[in-house]
Amino acid sequence: MLVDSHCHLDFPDFADDLGEVVERADAAGVRRMVSICTRPRQFDQVRAIAEAHEPIYFAAGLHPLNAHEEPHPTVADLLSMAEHPKMVGIGEAGLDYHYQRETEPQQKASFEPQIEAARRTGLPLIIHARDADVDMIDILRREHAAGAFTCVMHCFSSGPELAEAALDLGFYLSMSGVATFKKADELRDIFRRAPLDRILVETDAPYLAPPPFRGKRNEPAYVAKTAQVGAELFDLPLEAFAQATTDNFHRLFTKVPRADVAEAA
Repeated sequence: MLVDSHCHLDFPDFADDLGEVVERADAAGVRRMVSICTRPRQFDQVRAIAEAHEPIYFAAGLHPLNAHEEPHPTVADLLSMAEHPKMVGIGEAGLDYHYQRETEPQQKASFEPQIEAARRTGLPLIIHARDADVDMIDILRREHAAGAFTCVMHCFSSGPELAEAALDLGFYLSMSGVATFKKADELRDIFRRAPLDRILVETDAPYLAPPPFRGKRNEPAYVAKTAQVGAELFDLPLEAFAQATTDNFHRLFTKVPRADVAEAA
């Protein structure tokens, strides 16, 4: 049993065959998916997808690359959204200097209320961080000292310093298809050195498909390919790694019911 802890099932890439995508995920053993709302104006669409498909849950926030062109959700906005039973996380939020260093002020301004919403709701904060390690470390340490919150570093592909800082704060690192790419040896070493009980797996679908699907649309079923690489890093059978990462997911995303418990009932 696996969980795709981060995907974007409201994107147009899935408009024509979402039902089949969910069926293929189930056939691959992926029993839970978290679809991420990256713009508050897409909230209703993401919520409707989760309501229509039992295995799909959702998170909502404002992606840093959208922070310069979208109204920023307030803490009150996010608290209201979080009342929905299938909204299970805040974000994705964070910093991305790779594409938009010039929008740093807007990114930081949008990040703060999302951290506070995670703190108040107890829902995990889902962080996007790219080429912003120094600022991200500073913000996470300062904000966590001001009041604890839980967090996953989504699609982790940053350096060892940010990994260490996040793990020291009790956060989780999520392994995406990037960790399966041929030239990702340094990233695989970071995951290999991390505690197994802090690892999640994700697709970030429709992006970052692992081999043999690289260059094609990613989808939740393919998280099994990433999990296989993770199992090899930890020298575990796939079943053991899948169980560990599923347990980790439910420890962090406490609002999501376990599929194995539901099936047993």
